[in-house]
Amino acid sequence: MLRGAAAAAARRCGLGPGAGRAQAGARRCSGAARRRQWAPPAGRDSGIVAYNSRSRSKEPLVLATEGVATWYSCGPTVYDHAHLGHACSYVRFDIIRRIMTRFFGIEVIMVMGITDIDDKIIKRANEMNISPVALARIYEEDFKQDMAALKVLPPTVYMRVTDNIPLIISFIKTIISSGQAYATSQGNVYFDVNSWGKRYGVLTAVNPDTQDEAADSDKRHGKDFALWKAAKPQELSWNSPWGKGRPGWHIECSTISSAVFGKQLDIHTGGIDLAFPHHENEIAQCEVYHQCEQWGNYFLHSGHLHVKGSQEKMSKSLKNYITIKDFLKRCSSDQFRMFCLRGRYSSAVEFSEESMEDAKNLLQAISSFIRDANAYIKGQLVCDPVREDILWERLANTKVTVKAAFADDFDTSRAVAAIMDLIHHGNRQLKAVTKCFLNRMLDLLEALLCMEALFPILKAFSVPLGCPLRKDRWLWEETSLQCCPMSLRSW
Repeated sequence: MLRGAAAAAARRCGLGPGAGRAQAGARRCSGAARRRQWAPPAGRDSGIVAYNSRSRSKEPLVLATEGVATWYSCGPTVYDHAHLGHACSYVRFDIIRRIMTRFFGIEVIMVMGITDIDDKIIKRANEMNISPVALARIYEEDFKQDMAALKVLPPTVYMRVTDNIPLIISFIKTIISSGQAYATSQGNVYFDVNSWGKRYGVLTAVNPDTQDEAADSDKRHGKDFALWKAAKPQELSWNSPWGKGRPGWHIECSTISSAVFGKQLDIHTGGIDLAFPHHENEIAQCEVYHQCEQWGNYFLHSGHLHVKGSQEKMSKSLKNYITIKDFLKRCSSDQFRMFCLRGRYSSAVEFSEESMEDAKNLLQAISSFIRDANAYIKGQLVCDPVREDILWERLANTKVTVKAAFADDFDTSRAVAAIMDLIHHGNRQLKAVTKCFLNRMLDLLEALLCMEALFPILKAFSVPLGCPLRKDRWLWEETSLQCCPMSLRSW
């Protein structure tokens, strides 16, 4: 059964545990022999165009419920400290979430799965001589602290794998009874990829007939993947119809997302390395379980974070990573957010000292402008007459450009460029403008600052949390990260 926040999220979506569940013994999904094209979903256009990995092109973002986006985010496997590669993905999607909420008025209902049982967790727990459950709880809390330090909003609800084992077993039983999975004599359960035909390969061009070089001995085919893993000696396990064991990786996310959202999911996100096999396998599992033609209408993937001079992504396996905690000892979360804002979320990005210095310089330029503008408003700058009609036009054009950039696949790099152009022009004209124009210009910056999707000017840059841009207009509150009273009517 779903409890607490998960149940509340399900009710908000008009769903509940098991919503959209296929009947036991249901027939195979129709059209299993053909590869399907992405079908635009029914619903309301959000005004945003996003690159959809399912269709491999930009598509209008259509939401099933007007003003509400259902969103599943792949969460961490909690066996070690999170690193900057993880941070880059989560910060980028946090920016997108804030844009959707603040600029397009969309309520986001986000579920994040926490993988708290896994081969890596078991191995690390054995090395540390503690239980896998204890290890997972330590690093789950560690992950949440890192996200808070990066100012990433928490999801509507976190859901652990180990809290949902009965639901996962039920999910697997339905897939078996539909004919797309099989149990082996060794107690494993596998998804039968060949039985799914050309429907397998939605996100990537995969030939299900191709054999993997290292196929498990009790698999029928090399591409088949585990839904349930038989327990090894002394390994944490749960009882199931197939014997003691634990879930496979892919089935966890399918079950958790379906438990809250049923067969209707607007957005699914994760790093590009999760597209195959993880997200591909999630789609196959869910479309069998729900007996539907299209599960997950939009898949958004963030690009890799590369270390300078290397084409390899930052990862623990390559031992080329920097933990979030170590990074925050020498740089601020605001600098990292600006670093992320300067590129497209879906593109690979190179991390270097130079790129972080560039981000810092941009933040300092914004902070300097705000200080000078405040000085002017206080009457501490002498003014000469200027063409205010030109300044008003620039301000209006910048607003339009920023909104259009956000609507075009969340193009933050274009929005940043537009804002910086406005600030640079404002700096040149600062001594010759009226208070009215400066107030309106600060309105623009405040609107962006309040959503923390652009320019979080914080303590590191002499604008402490709770510090007003001008008298009685507070930027945000330290404890809640919520915007304080401010008019956004012009947006």
